[in-house]
Amino acid sequence: MSLAFPNASRSFDDVRNLIRFTGYDGMFEVKFFVDAAALSATRLSEQDYLRAFDAARSKIQQIALKLYNPKHGMTYTLRAADLR
Repeated sequence: MSLAFPNASRSFDDVRNLIRFTGYDGMFEVKFFVDAAALSATRLSEQDYLRAFDAARSKIQQIALKLYNPKHGMTYTLRAADLR
C-alpha cells in the first residue's frame, strides 16, 4: 500500500502549537503534525494557522509522502527545515 490523504480535515493544537492531519496506509492511520512555526515566523490565530496550512497543503502532503516510512513509525512531525 501507499500513503494517501483521503480526508482533508485538520486541526490546531494550541497547547503544542501544531497542526494535525492524517494519512492512511491501507487501513492504518498515520498521524502527521506540522509545527506552527514552520508556517509563520510570527504568532498567528488558530484560523490563520489553518489557512496557512490549507494554502500549503499540497506541498506539505508531498513532503509527508517523502518522509513516510512504515518501518519508522506511524507519527511524524514536520518542522520548518522540512518545508523548505
